Amino acid sequence: MNPDKIRNILNILFLILAAASVIVYFVAKDDFKLFIYVCSAAIFVKIMEFFIRFTNR
Repeated sequence: MNPDKIRNILNILFLILAAASVIVYFVAKDDFKLFIYVCSAAIFVKIMEFFIRFTNR
């Protein structure tokens, strides 16, 4: 698969997870662990995209 296509998919997934983390933060105020898990997943996806961007030069 083309690295640019993978990067695009990872960026879309990151944006979805980032939006979900904002929603979880305001909706589930009593369950802060869920926010941490969703936000951590978003950061992990972004780091993977970052590594793909800089290793394929």
